[in-house]
Amino acid sequence: MMPSLTFSPVQSWWVQLDRFTAPPAIRTLLRTASHQLRPAPAVPLFEPTICQRQDAVLAGEVAGPHQLATIVREFSRGPVPTIVLGGFVPDASEAVFLLRDYLRRQGSLYCVNYPRHGFHLELLFAQLDDLVEELALRYGQRPVIFAVSFGVGLLLEWLRRHRVVGGSPVLRGVVLVSPVACVEDLLPDASAKPTTLLGRAIKPYLEAGSAVDARLVEKSRAIFSKMFEAGAQNRAALKGLMTMGELQRLRTAVLATIQGIDFTGACERVQLLKQMLPPSAYFRLELLPLCEAPTLILYTEKEDAVIAEGSPTRRALAAAHRAYFPQSDCRVVCNPQGTPVQHASLIFHCTNFLPILAGFYRRVRTRRERLAA
Repeated sequence: MMPSLTFSPVQSWWVQLDRFTAPPAIRTLLRTASHQLRPAPAVPLFEPTICQRQDAVLAGEVAGPHQLATIVREFSRGPVPTIVLGGFVPDASEAVFLLRDYLRRQGSLYCVNYPRHGFHLELLFAQLDDLVEELALRYGQRPVIFAVSFGVGLLLEWLRRHRVVGGSPVLRGVVLVSPVACVEDLLPDASAKPTTLLGRAIKPYLEAGSAVDARLVEKSRAIFSKMFEAGAQNRAALKGLMTMGELQRLRTAVLATIQGIDFTGACERVQLLKQMLPPSAYFRLELLPLCEAPTLILYTEKEDAVIAEGSPTRRALAAAHRAYFPQSDCRVVCNPQGTPVQHASLIFHCTNFLPILAGFYRRVRTRRERLAA
């Protein structure tokens, strides 16, 4: 049975109406009535007070300031902050475009937007370590880390590296949406022609001796733009999610991110997949579990448009997710009354994800109350 949900009065009416297929115009009116400026305007970048690990990586000259991720914070007095790690594109702040208000009601929202002119794994992990420590020391809070697609791979690798040295970050919870954690999740056969748009976009970056040049980057931009535009074509369905003004703001932001990632940024971002191991590679007693916190693993009904059949990450999590995350729940997000839910479609299928996420956050809050008692 689905756990009861916790919403503001207007949000509760919206969710209940959605269960009974309320007309899109009514759902949009109720949604925007609860926060007329939704999505919230952009806020200044978060300036951490704890940055020792980040500074140590930079001082070692293995990474440069241009490879720093930017963190956007929407402050809230709620007890459960959320750190968002996005996929290849769009930025994390756009990936949770329609979830921002709900997540902010739980606690402060920290969107980690990857650098556009480079990428360095150790530097990103140092920033994550510093941020988690700052939330603990400054606010007495443990965050939920909400990872999407490629961001799940980053999160799993971060947790794995902590386990290698015998530690584990202190988290409130973990959300994994449409996990992509290694090259084989997208390209099961390096010699075969990719069968998906994403596979065609990334394969040239990963092939030994391939010529990665500006023309390839431009082709990649065109593919990612096409993938976003495909989701935005169903204007009738989108009327139930956002106004046309909101859709235009979202489209502008996403396409600006795609165009803003330069040659070096594109190469370093995609080639990080080579540094990530499939979960089966660290299925060892000394490295598991990765995290003891409550964990929600979400796949969608149409993952095969992006994730390869026989994905090693999906196979490992489907068979043994509780070995990696003892308090985990693995589910498939479906849309029984409309277009099938696509890979990581948090924007265009927000109403299908929201009730499941709400149940998870309720569980996290309840667990906090028990620990405090």
